[in-house]
Amino acid sequence: MDKKNALRAGAVAAGTTLMMLLMSSPALALVRDDGDDPGSGLSVAETLGLFVGAPILLFLVIAGLVMVLDKSRKQS
Repeated sequence: MDKKNALRAGAVAAGTTLMMLLMSSPALALVRDDGDDPGSGLSVAETLGLFVGAPILLFLVIAGLVMVLDKSRKQS
């Protein structure tokens, strides 16, 4: 019975996802609005730095601060 329920749940999830994709309308991003003045695009290095490097660096800084502050309390 577990395989049957899993198959049913998978079918429902796949069907729901497919219906959401089919029912959504395109964003129409090619049509410019009045006053729209987009800047230049990001290079690959800038994109990786912004969306990969910065979050990793932020995580490491926060984790480091938590570890330093936690160790200072245990020593007292």
